[in-house]
Amino acid sequence: MKKVLFVLVLMMSVLAINAQTAKTTVTNAKSTRTTVKVGDLQKSITDNIAKDYAGYTIKEATSVTANNAVTYQVVVTKGASIETLVYDKDGMFVKKLAPKTAKHHSSGKK
Repeated sequence: MKKVLFVLVLMMSVLAINAQTAKTTVTNAKSTRTTVKVGDLQKSITDNIAKDYAGYTIKEATSVTANNAVTYQVVVTKGASIETLVYDKDGMFVKKLAPKTAKHHSSGKK
């Protein structure tokens, strides 16, 4: 009986952990961000990326809900180039976000 109970508790733990990692949602006072699987993106988004960003790979996608409006932010990469593209709820391209610049510290030695 103890073994059955142990196995049941173990299975419930695994299910709880998987449920927590399946979907990431971040909420603040202004917006809600939810991770979207690349395979779940609308066809119009993936078609636009294939056409206008040929050679780029989709790294990650996020659904952002702010002021009752839903947009999708899609990060695409090609080599060292990283772009963040924004699409509306219907999958239409809205804009490209300005790239975030990384701060590099140099020692001044050559």
